[in-house]
Amino acid sequence: MLHYVSKLSVTLWQPLVWVASLLALGVLLLFARGERGRRWGRRLCAGALALLLALGWYPLPDALLRGLEDQYSAPTGDLSSYYGMVVLGGVFGRDDGRGHRQLALGPAAERVVEPVLVLRRNPQLRVLFTGGDGTLFGPVRRHEADIAREFFERMGAGMSQLAIETKSRNTYENAVLSRAVPGIDANKPWLLVTSAAHMPRALATFRKAGWNVTPYPVDYETVANESWLGYGLYDGISAWQMALREYLGIAFYRLTGRL
Repeated sequence: MLHYVSKLSVTLWQPLVWVASLLALGVLLLFARGERGRRWGRRLCAGALALLLALGWYPLPDALLRGLEDQYSAPTGDLSSYYGMVVLGGVFGRDDGRGHRQLALGPAAERVVEPVLVLRRNPQLRVLFTGGDGTLFGPVRRHEADIAREFFERMGAGMSQLAIETKSRNTYENAVLSRAVPGIDANKPWLLVTSAAHMPRALATFRKAGWNVTPYPVDYETVANESWLGYGLYDGISAWQMALREYLGIAFYRLTGRL
């Protein structure tokens, strides 16, 4: 139940949903009988436009994201003391190249690309990929972990080193259900691989679930020394959506005792 509540609440907190809601209410009020209602309709429409334009100023959400991304750094040098890498899902797209047998990598592709590079330098490490299908609506698709298995196979990674968990739909379930995968010992030292902005929530959740994990953040979205004069509707809305998802996710996980 909490999974559905969290997914729906994140949808409601998307910035474009706010703009669309203000605009829809404003348009409805424009057809009101009284002048007062029409006046409020004009105000709401103007507010929707102002909000949309304000969302394009992306240095503010960029700074919020940087505050998450800079909390942890990946270990460098010798990784022989680690047993393996736990790789979180959220990597692959919904299709397979429209039937052309191409694996569709999403914007967080570094979550699987970086482990391949690490494995080449540290072939002794195991890999546990955790991720099922967290979508609420739409047709049933392959579990993401099954796609990950095919990806690592294509990249030449040893299949004897790979374990997958296919049932989890969110970060909390990643941490809990992965402990039950045969042959996996959460007490051994693991590297936790996920997007840098997602790492604070993921790391706290895994440690709360009893994992011995060290952060290995990837997929950095922000840049160093960003100008506070930057503007772009696409960049701004994307940055706000990512920042809100993580900060609201942290708040929700704290309220529900997951971290």
